[in-house]
Amino acid sequence: MTSRFVRVNLGNLGSLSRSFQKASQNRLPATFAPRRFYATTEEKMRTKSAIGPFTWKAATVFIGTGIATLIYFDREKKKSIQLREEKKIQEKSKSYGKPKLGGPFKLTNAANNEEFDSESLRGRFHLIYFGFTHCPDICPEELDKMSEVVEATKKDKELGEHALVPIFITCDPRRDTAPIVKEYVKDFHPDLIGLTGSQEEIKKVAKLFRVYVSSPPALSEDDDYLVDHSIFFYLMSPEGVFLDCYSQNATPESVLTSFKKHYQDYVEQGGQVNDTPL
Repeated sequence: MTSRFVRVNLGNLGSLSRSFQKASQNRLPATFAPRRFYATTEEKMRTKSAIGPFTWKAATVFIGTGIATLIYFDREKKKSIQLREEKKIQEKSKSYGKPKLGGPFKLTNAANNEEFDSESLRGRFHLIYFGFTHCPDICPEELDKMSEVVEATKKDKELGEHALVPIFITCDPRRDTAPIVKEYVKDFHPDLIGLTGSQEEIKKVAKLFRVYVSSPPALSEDDDYLVDHSIFFYLMSPEGVFLDCYSQNATPESVLTSFKKHYQDYVEQGGQVNDTPL
């Protein structure tokens, strides 16, 4: 009796076990639903943690970075245009003769704050450079180079004491007033003539020499900014005719050699050079 009772109950337990497993399988989605919800919430929290909370500070940084990027690419585009223009001038000079550069102009001599007419240069070779006094490096380097060339002409016995007149024309008249330009040119060569003028006058002269100039609009004298501009020396004849241009890559020696050739050709053709101090 006892063993039969045990066998019967064991059989019932097996049946109950299968029923319980079947019921458990049917309830499986309901059992795991909360865990699935928990996992989804955890993933969202991790994503939010990775991205970081949105704040006005983050938005400001994002917008500021975007504006800075736009300004950078705009300046790079302007520099690319400038380089293409400089290359075009050099290619025209070599392949098709001399481009038509220069012409009559009137500006202000920073040394005495009086009018300076291009006719004052008649009879003299002159070397013109456009720049601005707030330029951090390129303009000082180019004016140092110009000073070396002028000093070399003075020491050359085949040339006159005042064979070449160096001229600096500002392309930033908003800040480069006559007193500022006067002090600026003193740092380079005693013969260097500094010229300034109104924005309209400077714009006109820059156009005559096809000088690329770009500065931010709507600025005041107190604002700190840079001016993009062509980097060239323009060699002009005693008649004010364009002879040659020298880029930033030109050395003082190459500029001097070129100038001497133009000077000798001019004299051999009967030209008269005014060798008196200006």
